Amino acid sequence: MKKQQNILIIGAGLCGSLLALRLGQRGYNVSVFEMRPDLRKVDISAGRSINLAFSDRGNKAMKLVGLEDQVKALCIPMHGRMIHDAHGNTFQSNYSGRTHEFINSISRGELNALLLDEAEKHENVKIYFNKKCKSVDFENTTALFKDYKSKDEFLEDADVIIATDGAGSALRKSYYLGKKFLFSFSQAYLTHGYKELSILPKDNGDFKIYKNALHIWPRGSFMLIALPNLDGSFTVTLFLSYDEGTYNFNNLTNDERVLEFFSKEFPDALAVMPNLLEDFFTNPTAPLGTIKCSPWHYKGNTLLMGDAAHAIVPFYGQGMNASFEDVVEFDAVLDENLSSWEATFKTFEKRRKKDTDAIADLAIDNFHEMKGHVNQAIFQEKRKLEMALEKQFPKDYTSKYALVTFNEDIGYREAMLRGRAQDKAILNLLADKKIDINGDLKTILEQVKQETEAILEDDRIAGLNQ
Repeated sequence: MKKQQNILIIGAGLCGSLLALRLGQRGYNVSVFEMRPDLRKVDISAGRSINLAFSDRGNKAMKLVGLEDQVKALCIPMHGRMIHDAHGNTFQSNYSGRTHEFINSISRGELNALLLDEAEKHENVKIYFNKKCKSVDFENTTALFKDYKSKDEFLEDADVIIATDGAGSALRKSYYLGKKFLFSFSQAYLTHGYKELSILPKDNGDFKIYKNALHIWPRGSFMLIALPNLDGSFTVTLFLSYDEGTYNFNNLTNDERVLEFFSKEFPDALAVMPNLLEDFFTNPTAPLGTIKCSPWHYKGNTLLMGDAAHAIVPFYGQGMNASFEDVVEFDAVLDENLSSWEATFKTFEKRRKKDTDAIADLAIDNFHEMKGHVNQAIFQEKRKLEMALEKQFPKDYTSKYALVTFNEDIGYREAMLRGRAQDKAILNLLADKKIDINGDLKTILEQVKQETEAILEDDRIAGLNQ
């Protein structure tokens, strides 16, 4: 495939800007069309940003494009979850027993701006804003756009069109409506939505609560989380049912009701959120959904990537990391110099889809873990034991969370299968009182390994991990 070919990318978000940068580095002519204004010139967050958890899979992509140091400067390390109970008491549950393993809070806007800046340094990369894609003719490799300023509509053609335009992808919609080939599509929403709030910094710019943790107020059927920002603030997100429970988004309709809810459920958060009511009634309530589809490509003409192919809920902190990993995996396929774009797209999807399906399922699992399980005694025992095993035997034991988050050379599916088996093994052993978290760790490690392998073998026989 010749490098002078023209690639059109729909969407200049995180995945699209990274892809444009990498393809630009490889010598392709790249045109990117984004429906929103340039976020470097206009504030477009509008309470919909959800802070991003940046971890090893995302960092692998930054290494690929040579931006590791610049991105690190935008990060705040979060070493674990700071759990807040209903009385304001806190305890920290670390993400790993290995001190070098942690996740980072990063601003979506600042990271996106950096990627756009770096992409535009390449003369062969052009980025256009305020251009909404209305549809894609995937047979003729053309895209119809509308210019938001002039209101004009225009066609763009290219040798290849890659859509990184998120959960509402115009290309995916065109695949579905075109009925030109067998296209499978599913969209599943949680009964919960989310609303973004904030904890502002102190007058001197300091943080009001502990800086280096992801704060969680788990309440069984709903939760509040907070992630730190470089300016001393926290981005706070409320995850709550639309219509179930005593308090829900549909009945939190006035100041008194909102204050009553927070006073009862999150009193320590309310104490540092004097701006709560303004945020609550200014920022939108948005849905949380999972999208799966196949195929991601049509012949050698068009390809879905990132959230356009596999949108997930944010509870494993892997949405951005998974999209960045798409670019890394796509780049590896390009290195193989296959005979055509069609062969490249087929190979990419075959290798990648099983992993993106797995992280979608894991993200749902983690939603239930974060809002409820973290408060259960047996879960807390399991986490304490896992931290101890990772600390004592850093090369011999890795928890499910660490397999997913800190092991970028293991696919999501492999991490899910082994991680789930380990979780089940430890919970079974604890429930049956076959291990004691204060017992000999080496003996416990062997018991966990044996039980894990037995579960994996049972799953293999049952065909559950094919």
